[in-house]
Formats: sequence, C-alpha cells, structure tokens
Amino acid sequence: MNSVIAIEKLNHYFGTGQLRKQVLSGIDLTIDRGEIILMTGPSGSGKTTLLTLMGALRSGQEGRLQILGEELRGANDRKRMMVRRQIGYIFQAHNLHGSLTALQNVRMGLEVHPQFSVTEMKARSAQMLEQVGLADRINYYPSDLSGGQKQRVAIARALVSRPKIILADEPTAALDSKSGREVVELMQKLAKDQGCTILMVTHDNRILDIADRIVHMEDGHLQPQAPSPQAPSPETHPPEIRKMR
Repeated sequence: MNSVIAIEKLNHYFGTGQLRKQVLSGIDLTIDRGEIILMTGPSGSGKTTLLTLMGALRSGQEGRLQILGEELRGANDRKRMMVRRQIGYIFQAHNLHGSLTALQNVRMGLEVHPQFSVTEMKARSAQMLEQVGLADRINYYPSDLSGGQKQRVAIARALVSRPKIILADEPTAALDSKSGREVVELMQKLAKDQGCTILMVTHDNRILDIADRIVHMEDGHLQPQAPSPQAPSPETHPPEIRKMR
C-alpha cells in the first residue's frame, strides 16, 4: 500500500460541555507516497488543526487517522513521538534559534535521532545547507540572513533527517513572490529526490501549479479533491478550483 496518510470520517472537537465546538467534520483524505498536496481555505476553517493531527501533535478523537501505517486515534505520547520522528515541519515563521548558526539550527533536526553521531550530524547538516544553496552561509546567524535564506534553513532542518512526510503551514506567507516561488520549488525538488510526501497549507495562489492535487477546507469540512490547475482556464477546472482561484 502506497498511502502514507489515510483519514476516514475524522471528527475533532475543542472544549467540553456547553463550550464544546466541532472544528473538523467527517474528514476523508488519502495521500500517497511522493505526492504534493496543497490545502487551501479561509482562516479558521480547520486547516492547521488537521495539520497538527496529521503531524502527530495531537491524538485523533473520532474516526480513522492513520499516519505511516500507525493509527493515531487515541494514541499515547510515545506512539505519537515515534511517528513525529518521521515527519518534517515547516512553518510560516521560520522558527530559527537566533543564538544558533545556520548549521546548528539544521543540526537540531537530527538531535531527536539517536543513531547519528555528532560528526555525522554536522556533516549531514552541512550537506543539506549546500543542497539548499547556503554552503557559504553555514556559520551565519539568522539575523545576518534574508527572509528567503531563513526559510531555506528551515527547509534544510525539516529535510535533513530524510523524513517520509513534510507538513508545511503557510511557508511562503512572509516572503515576496520571487523568494516564495524559489522556496516551494526547492521543497518540491528536494522532496521528490527523497521520495517524500508534502502537504502544504497555503493562501498563495501563485504556487498552486506545483501540486499534484489541491484540497479545500471550509468550515471544518474538506471539499472534493481535484487535480492541480496546470492550465488556468475556468472552463476546464472543476468548481472547487475556480472558487479557490
């Protein structure tokens, strides 16, 4: 089976008693190995909540939530930690540590993997920074890097452990159009080279063409899945793509 994410009839709630609110309703989503999926939708529609569930940051409450073959509905902390070690995360804010160099920031992505020695971690981190075009910036601190360069460091940190899934939450939101395009194309190339699956939450219509599929979230409901809009013609796209664009 090629599916790395398999979700069926997933419901999720915040709060208890009279304050209990349903934030995800009947989510069905299957993602195969190596796919690049973009998720769109307005703020507050449930995108980030779904991302945190798929990233094993929360346990599923109702329905099927299978990530990398592990059922996370009701999963304990240890099980979720084992799944998290196989996932890379990229956020809108690069979340780099200002007191650490680019190399040290990337190395943090390996420190939860006990099989690597200090020498191996340093070598892999330097190699990853070279792959994202920052070989000459490995000893720079975040304050000395541009926005696009910081996000490249964040990508290197997410990919250095060769994860099976990359989850990205608005990775281009703080970047200009040129830097944003470069960042997602870099993610696309590196992930494909590693056979990694990408699920990216975005409001950026300029990058929709990199996706294999686009899904749309509205009020906690996931809309029907559709292929990526390779040729932007309203006559050829299904209704959910026209709506997103």
